[in-house]
Amino acid sequence: MDNLKDIAHRVRQRTFDTICNGGGGHIPASLSIVEILTALYFGGCLRVDPNNPSDPNRDRFILSKGHACVSLYAVLADRGFFDANELTRFGRRGSILGGHPDMRKVPGIEASTGALGHGLPFGIGVAMAAKLNRAGYRVFVLIGDGECQEGSIWEAAMSAPQFKLDNLVVIVDYNKMQAMDFLDNIITLEPFIDKWKAFNWTVTEADGHDMEKLIEIFNSTPIVKGKPTLIIAHTTKGKGISYMENVPIWHFRMPNDAEMTIAKAELGIV
Repeated sequence: MDNLKDIAHRVRQRTFDTICNGGGGHIPASLSIVEILTALYFGGCLRVDPNNPSDPNRDRFILSKGHACVSLYAVLADRGFFDANELTRFGRRGSILGGHPDMRKVPGIEASTGALGHGLPFGIGVAMAAKLNRAGYRVFVLIGDGECQEGSIWEAAMSAPQFKLDNLVVIVDYNKMQAMDFLDNIITLEPFIDKWKAFNWTVTEADGHDMEKLIEIFNSTPIVKGKPTLIIAHTTKGKGISYMENVPIWHFRMPNDAEMTIAKAELGIV
């Protein structure tokens, strides 16, 4: 587990550096999902092969909240899907790495996302294809909590249990914030658990920064045969940078020189 913590720390550093060097990006949204991604890709949960990214038997991971893609880029680079030097070209002309993930360009990206509410419906289609083809892979979809204000999320939530998609695992990055404010000040999701249970999902909760617990849950799915699984991961938006944690104005804001110095010190970036 110490090794996983080291990896997560490196991913957090690379995420911050990549966005700052590229001149723009969603830092807090990317930092809140670092442990979730590290647990999936380095904790033995996700069956993927960097040397064969199109393996038909691979598990699929879909980042529905595509604006948080830089932490996924950092993880994919660390796993060897592409050269880590590509991170230094993020956001530049000719780079494969843009502000939202492109499945046509980036090895390991399963869906081009960014328009919120699309990743889960897409993931349901992929999970249905697995069932129809009698394939053994699982489909993991990471959605944002603000994204759960999209009607398409709830249409998808209604359909997955109907098709008995127990090969589908949805993770909610539940940091209680969205672009401009806290969820409760805009449109609350509560009673959140009850809503998913009403659609006949198996629902569990975890600290979204506790990789040991996350790995335990990921490896136990499907929790109930014949039912999709929802994992509510309680996270901190901006995790690792004190002045960004739980502060809405940082959603797409870039730090100035003084703020950059503080962040690098807190993240241990030399």
